Formats: sequence, structure tokens, C-alpha cells
Amino acid sequence: MSAAPAATADAAAAPAKGGKKKLIIIIVAVLLLLVLGGGGAFMMLKKKPAAEDEEGGDGHAKTSSHAKAKEEHAPPPPTLRDPKKPPTFVPLDAFTVNLADKDAERYAQIGVTLEIDDPKLADQLKVYMPAIRNNVLMVLSNKTAAQLLSREGKEKLARNILLASVQPLGYPVDFEEDEDAEQAEDAPKKKKKKKRVVVQYPVTAVHFSTFIVQ
Repeated sequence: MSAAPAATADAAAAPAKGGKKKLIIIIVAVLLLLVLGGGGAFMMLKKKPAAEDEEGGDGHAKTSSHAKAKEEHAPPPPTLRDPKKPPTFVPLDAFTVNLADKDAERYAQIGVTLEIDDPKLADQLKVYMPAIRNNVLMVLSNKTAAQLLSREGKEKLARNILLASVQPLGYPVDFEEDEDAEQAEDAPKKKKKKKRVVVQYPVTAVHFSTFIVQ
């Protein structure tokens, strides 16, 4: 009689053990799904910033290339002269003069070129060339070698020649007043002086093609 209840107890215990195993398997499967799902999400989040960095890098590269292309096609900076209206240069025959040195005999050989804006003025200058050359020779003969050797001396000589070249054309010039104005600009300003009137001469610049002092 005792054998039948024991068999029934064993039969009841077997399904109970099987249920626990299934529950464990289900729990393990759920945990695996959670782990796998979390790992996938982490990988997706990790790839997203990398992709954004690549897009940002491409965007920066595109921006840089666009800026570079824009710089290459940028218009050139404006100049003070109109390239369609180049100046006209009037070369003078070289001057050879004795200088004003008293301690030794010095002379200078100087080539001068006048720069003008209006090409029509070139013919007018040729008409007055004897008077222009005379004035330039007078300017050169009043200079000493020491005055011509420095850069400042050459710049002042160019200014004197410019005035000498426009004087025969009827323009009012004053060499002493011009030198006084330059000295006043270099001297310290103590008192307010009368404003200098700037005259626009047809000869805009004087260039030296040769400059020999012996």
C-alpha cells in the first residue's frame, strides 16, 4: 500500500523540477536579450558621434575648399592708378654739370624723366624744352656733392626739378617757399602756421634714369 503514494510523490516532484528549469531558461534568455540589446544600443550611440564628426569634417573641408575657391576668384585689390590710363613718360637728355663744391671740383651726370598724366602735354613740353633744360641745369649747378649723395637730397632734387620743369609753362613756383614749407614740416610744431596751398602741376613726378656724382 505504501509504494503507490511514493510513486505519486515522485511524479509530482518531476513536473515541479521541470517548471523551475523552464523558468531559469526564460530568465537567462531575457537577460541575454537585455545584454545584447544594451550592447547594440551602445554601439549605435558610439557610431552616431563618429558619423557626425565625419560629416562635420566633410563640411569643414567643403567650407575650406569653398573659401579657397572664393579667394582664388576674388577680384584684385584696387590700385591708385587706372590701368587703362597709364602715365606718359618724357625722357630728357642726360645732364652733365659742375657742382657748387668749393673745396674740390665735382660734377654730376644725371638722367631725368618727367612723368605726366595727360599725354597731350608731351608735345607742349617739347616746345618748352630749351627753357626746361635751362632751369634744370640751374638747379643742378647750385647743388653740392654732399647734397646729392643722400636719399633726402635726391628727393629734394626731384622736387626742385619738377618745379623747374613746370615754370616755363606759366605755373607759379617758389623754390624758397617750397623749401621753407618742407623745413616747417620737419621742425616741431610750436605755433599754428598758415596752411600751405597745394598746386596740382601737370608734371606729377620726376624719375632718375642715371645718377653719377664724381
